[in-house]
Amino acid sequence: MASLNLSILDLVPVRSGQTSAQAVAASLSLAARADELGYARYWFAEHHNMPAVASTTPPVLAAAAAARTTRIRVGSGGVMLPNHSPLVVAEQFAALEALAPGRVDLGIGRAPGSDPVITQLLRMSGTTSDVERFPQHVADIRALASPQGATVEFTSGGTYDIHATPAATGAPQVWLLGSSDYSAQLAAASGLPYVFANHFSGEGLERALALYREQYRPSEEHPEPVTFLTANVVAAETEEEARARALPQVRTMARLRGGLPLRALETVEQAAEAEATDRLAAPVIEKMSERWFIGTGPDVRSRLEAFAAAHGVDEVMISPVAGSFDAEPLDATPGRTRTVELLAG
Repeated sequence: MASLNLSILDLVPVRSGQTSAQAVAASLSLAARADELGYARYWFAEHHNMPAVASTTPPVLAAAAAARTTRIRVGSGGVMLPNHSPLVVAEQFAALEALAPGRVDLGIGRAPGSDPVITQLLRMSGTTSDVERFPQHVADIRALASPQGATVEFTSGGTYDIHATPAATGAPQVWLLGSSDYSAQLAAASGLPYVFANHFSGEGLERALALYREQYRPSEEHPEPVTFLTANVVAAETEEEARARALPQVRTMARLRGGLPLRALETVEQAAEAEATDRLAAPVIEKMSERWFIGTGPDVRSRLEAFAAAHGVDEVMISPVAGSFDAEPLDATPGRTRTVELLAG
């Protein structure tokens, strides 16, 4: 991979006519290919009740990916912590660490990952869903998942030891994720690695990185700030093919931002036919194209290297968003796989 490390963020996209089982199978095949090509890490996002996204449970998907790979780091990008009990998260990722020692990442965010109805259903767990307690819950997970475990002190006196797993010899690496200043500042104060969700919109990237680096307090695990960038990417043999494969995802983003009903990801042909009449992507495609990386392999690779250098990082996590043609198999994503292959060099 030369001087630039590449990683992958997977939302497990679901295209028109595809089942969840087929979408997951395609993603696991992609994880195996990324492992062969030398990618650094493979993360699954957490989103709920979205017809085009099957990544609802990062720990389950990461465990499946770990079983299909040998060296690549696997994990979450991220677990939306207010939806879950800190102890449950710690137990899940302690188990993952036992399955794949030394190659598990626990990326944590504080956004809901869905609409208000689903958020309410996910957060029917009492005080653990209190967003204001997010910093304490992050600290709790770090302690619980460590080999030392954590200790509860009772107000009436006495203590109670808790371990996420009985005999841990290591712990997942914790990352804070976010798209605002909040997580950047919390990561800095906690001495934790941090990732800005640049693939969402990119707005505020420079400020978030500056705050993180300027306010960083060294920790034992991380004496220096640790960060990388995320980006939506489509690479193909030709510029024309890359733009065609990008259109289904661009149209989905346009629907999301326009408050329109969501649906399974269109195929390339379906997207082109619909765009010719409804022009759904037209108002946003130029702005998105400025921040997305779409083109031939060498062109995209060059632009990613320049992007990383401009922000002082040596790793970029790509979200390969290439759509599929009608004739392509339902249990594979050739466009995403080819993107990953072309960028590996």
